[in-house]
Amino acid sequence: MADYEPSEDHLRHCMLFQFRSGFNATVATKKICEVYGNILKVNKCQRWFRKFANGDFDLSDNDRSGRPADFNNDALKALVETNPRLSIQEIADTLQSSWSAVQRHLHEIGKTSRQGIWVPHQLSEMNKDQRRTICTSLLCRQRSDPFLTRIVTGDEKWVLYNNNKRTRQWLSPNQVPVPCPKPSLSLKKVLLCVWWDCRGVIHFELLKPGETVTADLYCQQLDRVCNKLFEKRPVLINRKSVVLQHDNARPHVARLTQEKIKELNWEVLPHPPYSPDIAPSDFHLFRSLEHSLRNKTFRNIDDVRAHLESYFSSKPPEFYKEGIQTLSARWQKVLDNDGDYIID
Repeated sequence: MADYEPSEDHLRHCMLFQFRSGFNATVATKKICEVYGNILKVNKCQRWFRKFANGDFDLSDNDRSGRPADFNNDALKALVETNPRLSIQEIADTLQSSWSAVQRHLHEIGKTSRQGIWVPHQLSEMNKDQRRTICTSLLCRQRSDPFLTRIVTGDEKWVLYNNNKRTRQWLSPNQVPVPCPKPSLSLKKVLLCVWWDCRGVIHFELLKPGETVTADLYCQQLDRVCNKLFEKRPVLINRKSVVLQHDNARPHVARLTQEKIKELNWEVLPHPPYSPDIAPSDFHLFRSLEHSLRNKTFRNIDDVRAHLESYFSSKPPEFYKEGIQTLSARWQKVLDNDGDYIID
């Protein structure tokens, strides 16, 4: 539904429905845009309302004088492929055509309107070069010395107490939608810190309200992770072969943290800046966790903890293994993308 753009014919029927319902053009425009996004201008709606008010309910598109009857699909295709962000109105103005003709011919040449995808950061050439260099190095190492099973990865994520989302509803005419409570402006949330490997979650913590991850706290957490490794992964820890994967957040790269990791005799996996697309927690664990949180409401931190414990234990070992084993393919994808982001 998010990618759907109504046809001009459908839009005119919507305006006629709003006119028949007794709304003025301003209100009608607002109601239509609430459903379909900012697709209708008030002045356009006003023109059609004046036509309806004069008793003319013909919704067909009358050709404009001075506009060519023939439409050049090749010119249209070249224009939108040069700049896919152009609006239909901008294309119509450039090609000296009508909005509806452009909309119709866009569908004829197989173009659909889709929202752009957010990326974490505008990567510089230096950022891309770092990503290529590190991914190449890791791929070479994995081929000669497979090490993915030794990776322990950790990250942080905010968990909201109220995860209700306002969703669309299928309703009959005049049926009142099921209400959804509006989230508070000051959303209550708790910070999750979690460490896991290809067999499952090793340790997780929920920070107290107002508590933040500092280098000192992170070092304490790493000690607790180490203790859990002795309990859950004795072979890995006794061989002193832990490969820690975490991002470049300030507490993770602080001198105090580096000294702690050296004391634990762990290795840190190289990780390029601004690269959540090759961090297993971001592209795998947290994405799945977000689905489990949808429409969940928690009263307190104990409710959040109970949900997380249930979620983590419900996932089979294959789930965690997949998240780690996918790293090789994603490193290769970064190279295939010439250092740019992986768009899932």
